[in-house]
Amino acid sequence: MPRLPEYLKRPIIDTEKTKTVRHILKDKHLNTVCEGARCPNKSECYACNTATFLIMGNVCTRNCRYCNISPAKPLPLDPEEPKHVAEAVKELGLKFAVITSVTRDDLPDGGAEHFKKCIEEIRKISDAKIEILTPDFKGNKDALNTIIEAHPDVFNHNIETVRSIFKTARPQGDYDTSLEVLKYVKDNSDIVTKSGFMVGLGEGVNKGVNEGVNDIEKTLADLKEAGVDIVTIGQYIQPSKQHLEVVKYYTLEEFEELKKLARRVGIANYQIGPLVRSSYHASLSYESAQVD
Repeated sequence: MPRLPEYLKRPIIDTEKTKTVRHILKDKHLNTVCEGARCPNKSECYACNTATFLIMGNVCTRNCRYCNISPAKPLPLDPEEPKHVAEAVKELGLKFAVITSVTRDDLPDGGAEHFKKCIEEIRKISDAKIEILTPDFKGNKDALNTIIEAHPDVFNHNIETVRSIFKTARPQGDYDTSLEVLKYVKDNSDIVTKSGFMVGLGEGVNKGVNEGVNDIEKTLADLKEAGVDIVTIGQYIQPSKQHLEVVKYYTLEEFEELKKLARRVGIANYQIGPLVRSSYHASLSYESAQVD
């Protein structure tokens, strides 16, 4: 595996603010994807008094080969979790809250009602804007209608990777189902929609010099066709030796080219860069989409 470039390394930041965030999360018995997925921006976000809440447990019913969250049989849902999430949002003074989850294929609605309860509890005590990052709910329209009824400010569902290597990276997911989920929410609501994917997992491998870029362009075009308002693209970083290896580290110059590619496809609102993750600078992306 290639050595990690310097521009992908982030310093460890530990201040009173980061300690406060950790204390609130621990006190409310809450998980974050910042910890669970070993996000490289964790320290920066904690220092800015924010975190991305991970609901419905800290183990997953799927085994995506790039993800650091462990697959296992999950515990029953905590009925107090939505209230605790809302309390944490208020105590942290968040103006923009991001909530994601593990995949819960064991639940009939995939956890859609639990997402709805979190949104409702936050709105009882806070005026924070709310972005949710959900699994695909297996394309269940009833589950998606539950989400639409709750009306988050942003609905995010990540496509995660290009079509050509989707099944390698996400053996229990489906590329077209993810696109259909995004399109259904866009077609049936006025909610801002968002999706993202990683590069460096092997797009275009053994297909020719430019096929990696072609794979990325096709994915961007598919997201545009699905009506997605905001797109994020970041570099895949291998969490451990048990996960998929990094096939390529994209250079800073190549990320600039990906920005040009997104604009050429017609995507106006994007966060694209080596350390970009789904919720990185989420409020800025939302504000930009609102202006447009």
